[in-house]
Amino acid sequence: MSRQLVHTDVGLIAFLPKTAASRRIIALDPETVRLLRRHEQVQRQLLGDAWNESGPIFARTDGSPMRPDYLTVRFRKLVKASNLPPIRLHDLRHGTATLALASGSDLRVVQGTLGHRSIVVTSDIYTSVLPEVYHQSAQAIARLVLASTRKTARKARKAAA
Repeated sequence: MSRQLVHTDVGLIAFLPKTAASRRIIALDPETVRLLRRHEQVQRQLLGDAWNESGPIFARTDGSPMRPDYLTVRFRKLVKASNLPPIRLHDLRHGTATLALASGSDLRVVQGTLGHRSIVVTSDIYTSVLPEVYHQSAQAIARLVLASTRKTARKARKAAA
């Protein structure tokens, strides 16, 4: 079951996601699955009896969920320590959409991955296209035009012969 943690005055509470589009299965590549399974094994060992199979993927030492603001701060520190350009944790959604589109994923797939109800939202907000995607598109169009031109030229030569 999909749940999202919301920080309230009484602490973290798990709620259903806000929209039906937010309740989704997220496809993962084999390497990510392998890393998550390894993380699960480490958590089982560290948490012992406090480990809960249906608990959070990333838990504190007592098995309770980590606060979202802690993860945001921790991410910021890791980015700074890595000497990478500044990026917010939420910006990874933009990167996911851009890389998915650059790899040739259909816009509907990106919409589903991000959990948007409307493809317009995905298109308007998350499709900052990489320059190489424009070049790939131009090359693909040129291939189609040239293939069509060659086909037409062959037909014309046959008709003239």
